[in-house]
Amino acid sequence: MSQHIDQASLLAWFAEHQRDLPWRTLSDPWPILLSEILLQQTQVSRGVVFWQRLFDRYPTIQSMAESTEEEVLYLWQGAGYYSRARRLFQLSKVVCSPVENGGFGGVLPTAAAQLESLPGIGPYTAAAVASIAHGESIACVDGNVKRVMARQKSIKQPSEKEVQQWADDVLWQPDAGAWNQAVMELGATICTPKSPRCSICPVIESCTGTTTPDQYPAPKVRKKKRIDLMCILRIDANGMPELEQRDDSGILAGMWGPPLAETFDIEGMEYLGEIQHVLSHRDMHIKVWRSECEQGVDPSSVPLSSLDVKLLALADLH
Repeated sequence: MSQHIDQASLLAWFAEHQRDLPWRTLSDPWPILLSEILLQQTQVSRGVVFWQRLFDRYPTIQSMAESTEEEVLYLWQGAGYYSRARRLFQLSKVVCSPVENGGFGGVLPTAAAQLESLPGIGPYTAAAVASIAHGESIACVDGNVKRVMARQKSIKQPSEKEVQQWADDVLWQPDAGAWNQAVMELGATICTPKSPRCSICPVIESCTGTTTPDQYPAPKVRKKKRIDLMCILRIDANGMPELEQRDDSGILAGMWGPPLAETFDIEGMEYLGEIQHVLSHRDMHIKVWRSECEQGVDPSSVPLSSLDVKLLALADLH
């Protein structure tokens, strides 16, 4: 069994079998950055839809900087993890600020180190954009890369340092962008978390974890925090709900929705039911009551989270 991953075989496999993703035909760093931000916590199939929606409206970073945070959130609604949208908007403002004011004059930095200084950009995203758009010889590390590494080396719980060292060691220097995408594509489509397709893996010769791939890496046990809340749907005479913009902190920051709190005075109100909303680290249980208000808001005119869509659906309002 080979001790070194076959770079040529993996790159040839990627060239032939890579998924047809719209940003892969573009060399401009802006659509590449937009895709990386979206795919952090959104599945590719859904991410393509949201990427196209956002890129159609914001074909340049300047066009986003000239927009408003609320419009960005409106277009982002449904993609989840809305703090990503808020940070992306902040990033666009910073990049488009004059150089003398600490900005970049409307031009995205090319180096990973500079990209990482921007709002919402961590080591992975910085390395991905710098290598794919500008050819910087820097290795990306995400969940897919970690899984490929763990199985290649038969390590159940590799540390971040070990994964990064492996990624640096196997990096194909002549085209780091293609290489990084190839390793991530392998993890996303062949070396998958469940039922990996080892029989058609282009780098099986160097893999030491093929007999028990499901053991690598060992899954982390995450405890979800239960959150119990109450919601009051106040509806006006025209069937429009009372909606409020949430503050600048929390998981729904900047989005609109009906009032949520741990307790409300619900005397005399109609109970509509309870919804459960599951997030990565939170399990939300929300009991919903209906009341009246003088003036509501058209739900289609403001950005709503998927949680708020569920709440309004209890009263057939969305």
